[in-house]
Amino acid sequence: MKRTTQNAEMATIIRVGLDTSKKYVQLHGVNAAEQPALRKQLRREEVLAFFANMAPCLIGLEACSSSHYWTRELGKLGHTVRMMAASFVSPYRKNRAGKNDANDAEAICEAVGRPTMRFVSLKSEEQLAILALHNVRHGLMEERTAVINRLRGELAEFGVWFPLSPQQARQGATLLLAQAECRLPPLLKILVHDMLEHIRYLEERIGNYDRQIAEQIKHNEAAQRIRALVGVGDLTTSAALAIIGDARLFKNGRQLGAYLGLTPRQASTGGKAKLGKITKQGNTYLRTLLIQGARSALQSALKRAPDKQTRLGHWIIGLHARVGYHKTLVAIANKHARMIWAMLAKGEQYNPDAWKVYAAA
Repeated sequence: MKRTTQNAEMATIIRVGLDTSKKYVQLHGVNAAEQPALRKQLRREEVLAFFANMAPCLIGLEACSSSHYWTRELGKLGHTVRMMAASFVSPYRKNRAGKNDANDAEAICEAVGRPTMRFVSLKSEEQLAILALHNVRHGLMEERTAVINRLRGELAEFGVWFPLSPQQARQGATLLLAQAECRLPPLLKILVHDMLEHIRYLEERIGNYDRQIAEQIKHNEAAQRIRALVGVGDLTTSAALAIIGDARLFKNGRQLGAYLGLTPRQASTGGKAKLGKITKQGNTYLRTLLIQGARSALQSALKRAPDKQTRLGHWIIGLHARVGYHKTLVAIANKHARMIWAMLAKGEQYNPDAWKVYAAA
């Protein structure tokens, strides 16, 4: 009788919130009357078997590590699974000071049922693999910078300094060891040699990943359309395709710019609009690549002859004169994000004179 009653309660659950962690998953479910009907903690290996015996329902979870895995696997069991940004879930936690897994699961369950909630799109396994490639490459870049800084710091104690360029620092340390009159302690020579070998290994791996990224986008039609933008290279193109996914999920280019944190923060009230600095929310990696690429677009516009300047180039030059260097870079990055959205969502080729078509219409 107890099992029958339990099965009946499980069948009435319409919505479940999942709070995932390293070892455990906290569940919070409600029935059609919006009353709590499930509060349970499961080990990771028990989750799929538990939901396999449950009637299809709406499941919500925060977009974090392993969330794409749970979304795919629970979706295979017939459930409707939605991922949400953690910042959208936080306001639904009843006790802001009492943060724990149970309260988080309840907040997720409440948030996923809101009709105006915005959800994170599910990425394919191929997209996640490409993102992993970018993440590993970025980690190696940071490690290389750390080793070079360590090399500078150790040699500075012996009165040896190098220019800021990583390449010049590496070459300078190599030449230093090759000099017959080098008076560094023998132990330090061994350490410098080991650090230089580690830097060479890291650069070899980074170069290998760069070649893999270039090869992957070579035969991708959408990637070649994005590559036509001045200041958008192989790295940015590959990252944009993997991170954005289906651009049609964004209503317009401004939504994509907001997703990447390139739109100004608002503090408006009483009908008076107050715009501040950019939000810097969303994906930091792609935002950084777009801003770095904007440097190239700005320099290209400044060097081009006035009679060969495009409409976008005139806009960049005028903006640079009004607001300065750094704000111009952010504006160019936002403009590139909107163009990328148009090319991906509408399947358009890059056309610097497209404004004439829309102006005529």
